[in-house]
Amino acid sequence: MCHLPKLSERAQALLRQQAAPEWQDWQWQLAHALTADDFGVTDCAAFPMRVTPYYASLADLTNPEDPILRQFLAAPEEGIDDGFSADPFGETAHAAVAPGIKQRYADRMLAMMNVTCSTYCRHCTRRGLLDTARRAQLETLVEAIQARPTVREVLLSGGDPLILPDDEVVRWVEAIAALPQIDAVRLCTRTPVVLPMRWTEALVKRLATFEKVWVQTQFNHPKELTPAVEAAVARMVNHGLLVSNQSVLLRGINDDPEVMASLCAGLQRRRIRPYYIFVCDPIAGISHFRTPLADAKRLRDYLLTHLGGLACPRVVADLPEANHKTDI
Repeated sequence: MCHLPKLSERAQALLRQQAAPEWQDWQWQLAHALTADDFGVTDCAAFPMRVTPYYASLADLTNPEDPILRQFLAAPEEGIDDGFSADPFGETAHAAVAPGIKQRYADRMLAMMNVTCSTYCRHCTRRGLLDTARRAQLETLVEAIQARPTVREVLLSGGDPLILPDDEVVRWVEAIAALPQIDAVRLCTRTPVVLPMRWTEALVKRLATFEKVWVQTQFNHPKELTPAVEAAVARMVNHGLLVSNQSVLLRGINDDPEVMASLCAGLQRRRIRPYYIFVCDPIAGISHFRTPLADAKRLRDYLLTHLGGLACPRVVADLPEANHKTDI
């Protein structure tokens, strides 16, 4: 359980600026990201705290069980030795192609285009790796793709690639999309959720020219579907970008079937495809978010009987020993 935060004067002042013009500037949001000190958190050295003022403003800071607050505020449970590994999927070993470049599946390759985020999710799969990770190099990535003809999709991930400047994002997408073997460039980013103002008209228009871009994001709760999100996603979709969602099943946040059904329906309403719901990964420091398998099955059955096919995602687990996503 989160402790109730004790907001610093700086945090209080920032959160009062929601009506100010600069609030809509994504670079202002990054420059004024809130940290552990702003919430009176003294012990989160294992994984730092950082959250955009926008996303922090969605939380009920008087409720320790608030589903937004629990996704960004460090909790004492993170320090418990739960027996899990920081790298159960071997990203730093057998999956590594080159620094920052990984391949677990024959037709896909992942590049860590960045090693930081605008908001650090407390359930992050790479929480134990980001402090030692190296960014991928674009030239190395292109060479690795060309040397592996089976690769037809590239995932640009991190960290979050979308907190880099427009020119840098476009440079990577352009270089990869130009390869004839590539069918899709996935931008794996949580900015539509935690920094929707990042998706400016200028950026969206530039990305849409490549016709291979998919935006892969992670909405976890209906509270995240704000008017700002709706406007950002409308810009993406109206210009031809394809948007899909991979939720993480989080205990006490979205493991209530009615909450998840509401989220999936809300995503479809905004033209975001509910693609996957992932059982929370077996990562050190996040076992308090994991749900029993029986709960995941009940959730799956509820969604199958309450949602049409376009709104109903697959409920899956990513198992360290498997070479595919495993349906629940």
